[in-house]
Amino acid sequence: MFSDVPPGISFLIKRLPQLILPPVVVFTTLSTYRSYVDHNVPSGWFLYMLSYPLALSVGIAYTAILKRVVAARMGAALLPEPPFMEDPTPGGLLFLYGIMKESKDGYIASKDEISIVLPGQTVANRLRSTGPTFNLRIFFEDRLVTSEPSHIKSLLATQFEDFEKGQDTLTTLNSLLGTGVFANDGTCRSLTIVLFHRSITRPFFSRDRITDFDIFDRHAEEAIRKMKARFKEGYAADFQDVVSRFTIDSATEFLFGHDIGTLSDPLPYPFFHPSHSVSNDSASPLTQTFSARFSRSFNEAQTATAVRIRFGDMWPLREIWKDIPKEMMKVVHGLLDPIIQQGVQRSKLAQESKATALEMEQEEGETVLDHLIKHTDDPIILRDEIMNLAVAGRDTTASLLTFTAYMLSQHPDILRKLRSEILAIVGPNRRPTYDDFRDMKYLRAVLNETLRLYPPVQSNKHTTLPPINPGDKPFFIPAWTRCIYSVFVMQRRTDLWGPDALEFDPDRFLDERVHKYLTPNPFIFLPFNAGPRICLGQQFAYNETSFFLVRLLQNFSDIELSETSQPPDSRPPASWKKEGGIKATEKVKLKTHLTMYVAEGLWLKMGEACAVEDV
Repeated sequence: MFSDVPPGISFLIKRLPQLILPPVVVFTTLSTYRSYVDHNVPSGWFLYMLSYPLALSVGIAYTAILKRVVAARMGAALLPEPPFMEDPTPGGLLFLYGIMKESKDGYIASKDEISIVLPGQTVANRLRSTGPTFNLRIFFEDRLVTSEPSHIKSLLATQFEDFEKGQDTLTTLNSLLGTGVFANDGTCRSLTIVLFHRSITRPFFSRDRITDFDIFDRHAEEAIRKMKARFKEGYAADFQDVVSRFTIDSATEFLFGHDIGTLSDPLPYPFFHPSHSVSNDSASPLTQTFSARFSRSFNEAQTATAVRIRFGDMWPLREIWKDIPKEMMKVVHGLLDPIIQQGVQRSKLAQESKATALEMEQEEGETVLDHLIKHTDDPIILRDEIMNLAVAGRDTTASLLTFTAYMLSQHPDILRKLRSEILAIVGPNRRPTYDDFRDMKYLRAVLNETLRLYPPVQSNKHTTLPPINPGDKPFFIPAWTRCIYSVFVMQRRTDLWGPDALEFDPDRFLDERVHKYLTPNPFIFLPFNAGPRICLGQQFAYNETSFFLVRLLQNFSDIELSETSQPPDSRPPASWKKEGGIKATEKVKLKTHLTMYVAEGLWLKMGEACAVEDV
């Protein structure tokens, strides 16, 4: 099957006509010249070699002229681009080199807390010279990059139908997410497809479903028990690893009725412990449990997919002989496929027993998989949908929990205030309820402030975006332009959030700053997206995160970052402290694949709470 052809080979085959055309034109021209003018004209191999850069130059010039003509007809301005001398190399190679050079030790934000999908000072310089919306041209392709709220609003809501995810996005994400809700295509079908995916999953994000905390309670209890045991040994625990296990076990039980048991595996030890090599993810696959191999394959597939995104349309050239994420996902599919097959068989048996329509309605104990099977029995569609929900259910919530704990370890006064609210409303032992969460205003403010500073997640037809300043022309967006919007940048902008935008202060979501900044411009805070693609599971994520934090702070009164337990290559370089801003205060390295995470884990020590406390 053609789908089994490696991405690189497929990429070259599809572009074969483009590769052949320039030398064919030269050959035809020379042959014609020899036939009618001069039979002694040499073969001119230098002309064949010159045909490629000449064709490229002609194509670039034609596209540039066409963009100017179409933009003028629409009464729009072209996207800002940097001065030629900032990067005179062809295809933005100097800019790309700067990005890759900084990717190892660079901050996800820059010196001025500015980041677009790629980290580093190079991007900061580009933003300073062009403004919050500009054209990032790499390999001669237009890429709209924006951190402007009005433009993000257009992308997500008011001009949603003008901005499809596009075939390139489908191809890039297919190996990981298939055709699920996070990778589905658009054009005139975009809203219909988005609504279809949402319609078949929406019943499982109703209040009755997302406030059933039995699943959270079981897995939170096991996660906390594991951490207590590790702390009693005198070692720090990788909190990021613990909450990743908590969220994937909770998500898989929620999705298909039983968890994959990652919390049953031993926790990793710090890098200096003798058992580190056998307890950590670096252990040989032959010695790992299935759940450990599942998690490792899942993580590696996401990282490989993130690399694809960074290289744009040219990513297949890195995967000439094999589809890297697809290979890594074989372990994940090995778990999901038998479960889906069993679910489909159960559904068929129910239909054969002539179950009534009433019996086929959503039932007590019905899983998401059971519900999806009522809409389709296609195993690929089912697997893709479950996979998409699993990514959302694990990674976003784990990221939020990780960075919340990181911030609490750096702000003990906020930790004490949050814990006081928990003890006053829930007490030291009782299981929290949905109504408890509604009453815990400071808890929600802490989560929102974490989402503001550390948001988990970071092609179209001819159209325009509104001007930034009144009276200016709108920006022209050529067809098939990749559009990248950075919530990370936007939510750290001092002109949008005030002069203290780079400080962790949950009270900004409770005091007059809400009415000054957020209320008049709600699109400056978008951790869960907006418009037709707003996250269906945002309340689920809030509930899961809130539940775990309440249980955590009922059991622990102190949280301390163990910097000595961080592997040396994951510690921020000394140069960060000289650069000022929030970067100088960071104690960990921030990384991204599909979501943001801490490099090599977040290693924490915690002090257990007293058995009896004053409330």
